[in-house]
Amino acid sequence: MTDRLRFVDVCSGAGGLASGLEEAGFSPVLLLDNKPQACETLLANRPYWNVVCEDLVDFLPDEHPETLDVDLLSAGLPRVKASAAVGRADNDRELRLLTATILLLHSIQPRAFLLENLPALVDSPTYADIRGFVEAELTHLGYRFHWFVLNAADFGVPQDRRQGILVALKDRWFPAFVPPEPTVDEHVPVGPVLLPSMRSRGWRDADAWAAQASAVAPTLVGGSENRGGADLGPSGTKRAWARMGVNAGALANEVPGAEYAWPRSDDPAQMVKITVDQAALLQSFPPDWHVTGRKTARYRQIGHATPPPVGRALGASVAAALGSVHRP
Repeated sequence: MTDRLRFVDVCSGAGGLASGLEEAGFSPVLLLDNKPQACETLLANRPYWNVVCEDLVDFLPDEHPETLDVDLLSAGLPRVKASAAVGRADNDRELRLLTATILLLHSIQPRAFLLENLPALVDSPTYADIRGFVEAELTHLGYRFHWFVLNAADFGVPQDRRQGILVALKDRWFPAFVPPEPTVDEHVPVGPVLLPSMRSRGWRDADAWAAQASAVAPTLVGGSENRGGADLGPSGTKRAWARMGVNAGALANEVPGAEYAWPRSDDPAQMVKITVDQAALLQSFPPDWHVTGRKTARYRQIGHATPPPVGRALGASVAAALGSVHRP
């Protein structure tokens, strides 16, 4: 049996990317997040993981020698704002985290680097300066890199979720890297995924509701820490949910019961609400993955996560490249 590949994961959140990488044959030596609720979630599911609850900007790898000489550094970072500029890192939290991640590369020198962020970071002129900064640092450190966009729906996630990806590898491994190909021939709609839970309390119309929820979900949006309660996103997203019979203005505490009379109304306010647990299903977390906290905190962790099947597919591609050449 071959040794598992080792990785460091930063801005780990609820563990979507890390759990997918774990399925692909990687073992984390350290996971880092600055939110206590996220750290609690990680340890609730993997008590043996080495979880450090600390700000990435303040993290010193020399104090954690286990992070040195790992196979992979992975980072599912908060979305960089379009207004950001490399020279304004002190004023932009998201850009500071990106910069800190690149500086971490200097210290730990992994064989591979995986960054997940918004699709526009891959090719939009708005982000040209940021890409230039990242690419210059990677080249200086001896990495070659590949930018591309994946849609989680192509990997069996019942959600239209486009993700910007950067994979960089040291020169000797880079030629063997191939971005992951879709793992499903057809996208998985919302209805069949949520039907078992919609039936779970005896709702008689669950099958009829599921039959008309025949599209993939819009992108789940975790929202800002400074906003109010949980909802499923902006107005355009809410309209897409309404076409599937879902009131996206709030989340329910439980699924409909046997007594629920489905109004079959075109008014979104009269439509069914999904629960936080159902949001986790739409993000393709394993059913036994426990996201801790109160409702809004749980939903934000889920909405910000990388779907585990995407992490698994990316991990498999990176692992294949790393396995193509023996380590020095």
